[in-house]
Amino acid sequence: GILGGFVVTGLIFCAVALIIKVVGPDWIDVLLPPAAMGPIVSLIGLELAGVAASNGGLILSDTYTSINPKFVAVFTITLLVAIFGQVLFKGFLAAISILIAICVGYLSSLFIGLVDFSTVSEASVFALPNFQTPIFDLSAILIIIPASLVVISEHIGHQVVTSEIVGRDLIRDPGLHRSLLGDGISTTLSGFCGAVPTTTYGENIGVMAVTRVYSVWVIGGAAVFSILLAFIGKASALIQTIPSPVMGGVSFLLYGMIAASGLRLLVDQKVDYSRGRNLALSAVVFVTGLSGAFIQIGEVRLTGMCLATIVGMALSLVFFIIDKAGLSND
Repeated sequence: GILGGFVVTGLIFCAVALIIKVVGPDWIDVLLPPAAMGPIVSLIGLELAGVAASNGGLILSDTYTSINPKFVAVFTITLLVAIFGQVLFKGFLAAISILIAICVGYLSSLFIGLVDFSTVSEASVFALPNFQTPIFDLSAILIIIPASLVVISEHIGHQVVTSEIVGRDLIRDPGLHRSLLGDGISTTLSGFCGAVPTTTYGENIGVMAVTRVYSVWVIGGAAVFSILLAFIGKASALIQTIPSPVMGGVSFLLYGMIAASGLRLLVDQKVDYSRGRNLALSAVVFVTGLSGAFIQIGEVRLTGMCLATIVGMALSLVFFIIDKAGLSND
């Protein structure tokens, strides 16, 4: 039933993409000016920072009830290799600095005994993914549909930060409607095949920022390799043996790069914080995203960057109306 909800949500993305195609992208400048978009982009990285720290074993949780020195050591080694790789490596080595950091972190995990190969030995060489067909149940669909608001908000934010990183306005070229349509089509296909919804990912944006590799052919090639690996059981099991502190180490840098990209956007756009509206807009967006405030819509909770995006858009629209009415003193 949930798969049916994924399919319908993907179709909603496609419908929204068609509306954006007709309306055009100029509304983004009104609803998401730089003073709002910069903090939103930063929030993408900041709200994920805790996940990276948790994976590194730096935060106590139900999974980690005490600080494990081995986890911290692997996390630190991986992070340092990623940082110094970005600073010191040149050419091809710079492009694969994240991969090198993961390999070094994995080897250090292997040396201190954090890698468990039991799942690899048990896995078959070749294996078919677990394909399932959806069932279209109205109650399940109604539970999933509100999540489309979350994903669309994230999609817009991710496109803006990617534009900032690659130095090209992707909202207009190739266009937000095209990227959102691709998001919708892939989510629909995933629902029909029994997979989870596809969406834009902050991790990938961070990798692009670090490696400076922006080619869609490279990303497409990675997709082909991913599909092929899905049919090799031992390869999938081997990837799952990567300890969480390794991924926490690289993610720590990647999420920080995204947060810094939001600050870079504010600098590049020369946002004037002597104007009260810009200061208020950035402040409210930041506090909304980091405060833990939420709005519950059915089974879906709007919080973090998603809620901050909605609040930022609403406040920007109010400022726009005030300007048009000639009531602003700013």
